[in-house]
Order: sequence, then structure tokens, then C-alpha cells
Amino acid sequence: MIAYVGVGANLGDARANVLDALARLAALPGGALLHTSGLYRTAPIDSSGDHYINAVACLETSLDAHALLGALQEIEQAHGRERPYRNAPRTLDLDLLLYGDEVIDTPTLSVPHPRMHERAFVLVPLYEIAPDAVIPGLGLARDFGPQVADQSIYRID
Repeated sequence: MIAYVGVGANLGDARANVLDALARLAALPGGALLHTSGLYRTAPIDSSGDHYINAVACLETSLDAHALLGALQEIEQAHGRERPYRNAPRTLDLDLLLYGDEVIDTPTLSVPHPRMHERAFVLVPLYEIAPDAVIPGLGLARDFGPQVADQSIYRID
């Protein structure tokens, strides 16, 4: 299965945390890291704190979606991720954005990620590695670009 994962951080050494997360994604059992976007600096949305460092990774995985989510959460925990309140600043945030063309809606997992089409920090790095990505139920990811054009995002590498 092909999956896309959003990676972000804005606490501690955010750049190092994102790079370490990408390395850990590459080491997940039952798969391979196929592509990673560049790193992007973005302002917090519905949050506070320093600017974020963001990227998107494309994985090939044999893990089912819930097992992959569990693996992502383990990587977050290795970075001391805390969830004191919604959209709190974070040492590392890993979001399962897309899992093939599946639509998943369970109490613990929503795929496609419910707000991915509203976030430049997801769409811009996603376009970079998958210009024809489709958000199941919504259409081509690139069609949402005009809706996020006012969100500040800068490639830093």
C-alpha cells in the first residue's frame, strides 16, 4: 500500500526532529520510504508557538492503516510528544494523510486527513512528491492550491 505521512514540529530542534522522523519512517518494518519532500517553514495555524518545519513522506507499507498509525505514534512518543490540548505546539507531529485510495472513518483514525485540503503545509510538500495525488472523496489535491494561497510557506532546503 502507498501511504503519505505529514511530518511537522515546532518545539526543540524542529528541523532535527523532522529529519529524524523521516529516518525512522524509512526504517519501519514491512515497507520502504519512497519519496520525501523538501523541508518547509510555515506559520502555526489554529495554534501558537514558533514556526513549524514541515515535510511529507511517501511510504510503501505492508502495515494496515491502524498499525501504521500506531507506528507513527511510537515515533512521536520517542520525541516526547505531548498532547495537553488540541493543536498544542509539538516536538513532532506525524499525520497519516492518505492510505492508498481508502476512506477510513473510525474513532481513532480518519483518512484522508480531514483538513489536509485546507493546509498549505500539507499540500505544497505533497505536490512536490505527488503532483497528481488524489484526495479520496474530494479530487485532485492540486485543485485546492488556490484556497491555501494566503498561507505563508517557504522551502528551507
